[in-house]
Amino acid sequence: MPDGAAPRPAVIHARGFVARHFTRAAICSFLLLAAIAGAPNTAHAWGCEGHQVIALLAESHLTPRALAKVKQILSDSPIDPTLSRYCKEGGIDLMSDSATWADDFRTQHPETGPWHYIDIPLGTTRRDIAKFCEPQEGCVTRAIADQLVILRSPETDPRKRADALRFVIHFVGDLHQPLHATTNNDQGGNCVPVAYFDILPQLRNPQAESYAPNLHGIWDTNILARATNGKNVEQVAADLDRSFHKKIARWQKGATNIDAWAWESYQLAVKDVYGKLPVRIPAEAPQPITSCADDNHISTRMLNLNERIAQPYQDTAEAIVWGQIAKAGARLALLLNQIWP
Repeated sequence: MPDGAAPRPAVIHARGFVARHFTRAAICSFLLLAAIAGAPNTAHAWGCEGHQVIALLAESHLTPRALAKVKQILSDSPIDPTLSRYCKEGGIDLMSDSATWADDFRTQHPETGPWHYIDIPLGTTRRDIAKFCEPQEGCVTRAIADQLVILRSPETDPRKRADALRFVIHFVGDLHQPLHATTNNDQGGNCVPVAYFDILPQLRNPQAESYAPNLHGIWDTNILARATNGKNVEQVAADLDRSFHKKIARWQKGATNIDAWAWESYQLAVKDVYGKLPVRIPAEAPQPITSCADDNHISTRMLNLNERIAQPYQDTAEAIVWGQIAKAGARLALLLNQIWP
């Protein structure tokens, strides 16, 4: 996405056609294919389990009216059964299953790709979120606001209302993944190859110079997967609910400020995601890029830093991941409870 600007267009090729789309989405699409082929990371913020945990947490804090409305909306307009689902096991109920729908929908509607993130350049000091949201393509903060308008409108078609709800459930989760709120000419860390414990980075796309594992991928899935230690999503949601009980109550009473939530994620990216890396990565001069080969071969330069993620970084990251997932669940409940108190 644009650095210092906004999501930028790129050309991607898929199944015999060429389409103009966002660059990070192009990389994410490739990494998804790599994951299916056995790469150690995927391209979905928080992965299947993280998004489902956020939905379950939110669900447990909905008002009775909000819970009833959510169930009704989702059951009256179910997910298209012909849609290919990346999370094959699905969720344990309608809301948790809906939590990953937006990633699947994106494969058929790539124009929604930029709605999953906002690119605030590393090194930004001015808290001007709107500056980094390209008007035509959009970004995650605007997507949440737009879908909430659709969800609130009594004139909305039932199918569009259900889709808007599914978008909100997913995008609130995306917004709280720190690398969905920043970039360093590196597609939100997609162009930063890392060794994750004993998994060394491998070149997946020579033309685009894409590697896996990379910084974005491990924050999407690897850190969380290692931290859950085999627990299922219900167990993880229950654990977080207990651990963050007091904070969740406070977050649910907080102000609804989507831009402020994006800025929080950005600050975490600066301070901890990049700031705690074993090898310091300086802020690049923002420029538009179309692949990890751009900005003087950004991914190759990052590869040469030999970033090695081990237990000290994992420990720091785990605490942030737990906090952000819990916060996303609380704030998702806050948004839905405001619509249906």
